[in-house]
Formats: sequence, structure tokens, C-alpha cells
Amino acid sequence: MNGGMGLVAKARISLTGTDAKSLDGVCSQIKQISERTGVNLSGPIPLPTKRLVVPCRKSPDGEGSETWDRWEMRVHKRLIYLDADDRALRSLMRIKVPDDVNIEIVLRS
Repeated sequence: MNGGMGLVAKARISLTGTDAKSLDGVCSQIKQISERTGVNLSGPIPLPTKRLVVPCRKSPDGEGSETWDRWEMRVHKRLIYLDADDRALRSLMRIKVPDDVNIEIVLRS
């Protein structure tokens, strides 16, 4: 027994996506859940954005001047730490997550 003060398990929620606006929309939904259930929340912590750049020639046959297209995809990442309350996690599962946002929840004690 630890004197009635139990350790609260934490949930680490990592959100990744290519669209920063939809990512922040999911973050604000998680914030609303924590306010509603009264659970401690720290975050969202913005992690560095990964830039995937693919340069390719505009000309299909190698003739002409060397003009290049640079295609770029940015991957944004946010971290949120949330106390693993049963009600909070249940309502977290019901969040409508857009297709371009990937959500990963890890429970730690």
C-alpha cells in the first residue's frame, strides 16, 4: 500500500499528419475532453516538422533546359500527455479523426 495516493497512469498521444490545420483540430478536441473530464493535460508539444523533398526533371525526355520540379510533403507531429482516466480515454476513442491524421496512444504507468 502506498498510503492512498495511487500513481496515475499517463497516456502519451502522438499525432502525425500532413495538414497542420486538421492536426490542430484534433488537438483542440482532446483539450475539450480533458476540460470536460477534469484530467491533467500537458501539450500539445509541437515536434520538428519533417520535410520530404523529391526533386524531378520537368522534361520527360532529357532534352531542353534543365528545369526541375521540387515536390515537397511536410509531416507535422504533436505530442500530448494525458492522465489515463477511464472516462477520458473512452471519449478519446470516439473522436472523429480525419484520414490524413495518424493517432497513436501509448499507456505508461
